[in-house]
Amino acid sequence: MRIGNLSFANNIALAPMAGISDPPFRALCAQLGAGITPAEMVSADVGLWQSAKSSRRLRRWRGASTQIVQIVGYDPGMLAEAARQAEALGAAAVDINMGCPAKKVCCQLAGSALLRDPGLVSSIFRRVVGAVGVPVTAKIRTGWSPELRNGIEIARIAEEQGIAALTVHGRTRACKFSGFAEYETIRQIKRAVGIPVIANGDIDSPEKAREVLEYTGADGIMIGRAARGRPWLFACVNSFLQNEKSSEVNTHLLSVRDIILRHLDSLYSFYGEFTGVRVSRKHLAWYTQDQEGGRLFRERVMTIESAREQLALAREFFDRDSFEASAESRRSWGERSGKNSKQQETEQA
Repeated sequence: MRIGNLSFANNIALAPMAGISDPPFRALCAQLGAGITPAEMVSADVGLWQSAKSSRRLRRWRGASTQIVQIVGYDPGMLAEAARQAEALGAAAVDINMGCPAKKVCCQLAGSALLRDPGLVSSIFRRVVGAVGVPVTAKIRTGWSPELRNGIEIARIAEEQGIAALTVHGRTRACKFSGFAEYETIRQIKRAVGIPVIANGDIDSPEKAREVLEYTGADGIMIGRAARGRPWLFACVNSFLQNEKSSEVNTHLLSVRDIILRHLDSLYSFYGEFTGVRVSRKHLAWYTQDQEGGRLFRERVMTIESAREQLALAREFFDRDSFEASAESRRSWGERSGKNSKQQETEQA
């Protein structure tokens, strides 16, 4: 897939989910088949970039794939300066967040709140595109509310102002993550513009990926919440889209156990032991969701303070027969939906 002057391995993207799509998770998903892996969003206020959270989000790690920096804000000048700074740090593309439905973001007139002001959207696109030499993309929703579903208007503005590609989540801001994503608006947006369009929302299986691609005519798909605890979903989708026969993971892939243990090790390496152990807890909760013995495992692992003990407990749990490297076990894990809890992180893309 091509976006501007950039070429990606395929048209399957990992959503830049805040608190989830950190460098270790992006690297893991890329190894398992995600062709596009944007970083978590950072504020357009570059004065905040020295904080521990923002500096980690901007950090390149272990030869990470093409770095796409996502910025969020409402002021065209600040967003343009943030894009310049991101390019100076080595970003190969800049993505503008106009899709986040979180109250703390929308209260600042940023994220999906911008969809209520097409004039401001046009100014932001024009200033940011003019500020950098790398491709500028944007993530939007279908509108502010079902009554103000203006995604087509915003998409046309994006194309007019030089946006290189557009990702569209199939809900309005008012919908947040409730109900079901609708793809008709994405289909209409794809027909209305000539730039690449990536469809997002409720894509949680290889079959759903193909269904959305075929219905919308989109150039690519973005997977968010469904990848938590199932990073191998990208491999399943790739396999299914390529041969259209089976959504099972190819037999050459590592076992589920090895994928999980490798992920834990990378988190310790990236964050250090103290933070790495704590970040690992939520991933282990997702990895063991709906698995036999998972509740007891989670109760134990949440109290462990050392990386050595956490890794040992995880290895013991995942060494069971049900986690052997078999297509059957990967398939069963690949079918589990990742959309059902109030404790899940907000998708910030």
